[in-house]
Amino acid sequence: MRLVFLLCLFFLFLNCEDKQTKKKVIPKTTVTKKEKKDIKKDTIIEPEREFPKLDSKSAMAFFLEYDKQHKENKVRITTDFGTIDILLFNETKFHRSNFIFLTKQKYFNGTQFYRVINNYIVQAGNSDDKKTAKKRSYIGRYLLPPDTKRGFKHDRGVVSMPSSEINNPYKLASPFEFFIVQQKGGAHFLDGDYTIFGKVIKGMHVVDKIAAVETDDGDWPDKNVYIRSVEIID
Repeated sequence: MRLVFLLCLFFLFLNCEDKQTKKKVIPKTTVTKKEKKDIKKDTIIEPEREFPKLDSKSAMAFFLEYDKQHKENKVRITTDFGTIDILLFNETKFHRSNFIFLTKQKYFNGTQFYRVINNYIVQAGNSDDKKTAKKRSYIGRYLLPPDTKRGFKHDRGVVSMPSSEINNPYKLASPFEFFIVQQKGGAHFLDGDYTIFGKVIKGMHVVDKIAAVETDDGDWPDKNVYIRSVEIID
């Protein structure tokens, strides 16, 4: 009887050992939810940029090199009222290069003529659309120094670059915006303060139509006037 009892104990012991062995199969690494998120973040590959994100320190060197490779100097602005052809001046190469660069990045597409003063100027390149702010953020925040000693005057039809709205005693230019002088006889009191970098060679009648729209107290058109596209032409 004792022998039978001992045999039963022996088989019971072997069965427990076998269960313990099965439990000790290859160990599994436990990953927490936070670690899973971190792994996903680490594996996201940012798309390679075609150009560096610009700032006021890097912009001048960037456009100096850009000027060597991109010699285009004519663009066509398509608006709700028709097209405006512009010749960009090679003499103001940083501002010309900047405009060509932004054109190729399609920055101006979807922006608006947001400041319109009849018999004075029409100003464009901004928008109340969040997409414009996102485009600016991607390209970078930078200002361009004025280049006002090339002999150009603010005659009717010239294209000039406004200064930034920040505290700006040196009239550093806001690179994303531009204005066209619509005033008959020109606006020569602006000479020396703002960089003229082009002129309208076709489509001043379109500029006149834009200048004639109704505006609010802030000179913003009551009905938005969009730039549908800006493209380089021969």
